[in-house]
Amino acid sequence: MYYVNVEQIQQRLQAIPAIAETLTDLTASWSGSQLEGMAQERALHLAIETVTDVGSFLIDGFIMRDASSYEDLVDIIVEENVLPAELVAPLTALVKLRKPLVQYYYEWPRTELHELSPVLPTVLARFKAAVERYLAEELQL
Repeated sequence: MYYVNVEQIQQRLQAIPAIAETLTDLTASWSGSQLEGMAQERALHLAIETVTDVGSFLIDGFIMRDASSYEDLVDIIVEENVLPAELVAPLTALVKLRKPLVQYYYEWPRTELHELSPVLPTVLARFKAAVERYLAEELQL
């Protein structure tokens, strides 16, 4: 029997619409201001934390193999059929941003629209739907 912390997963998944909306709005009106840059930076960071937190809860709860990195975390949940394979590339690119955002934030190019910002709203929505589908199938929710 698995112990999957569904409540914690759902709490994190509930953040996705706001993150996606923020990225959509920023992409539509991007001017490169400092305010937009900081907002984009935070939205990307929240997207990373959401994906990695949910992935960690799934790996722990369903007793999947341990992840050796954030990139490996994405690979594991794809291998375990939580996510479709086409989400590997954008989610791996996303989680690779964690180090630059958290450790090298002083070098982050805040005036530039990041290439992931326009595509992440769709990717995150697909991530959310796939996780919800997986939980419903595996746990008969």
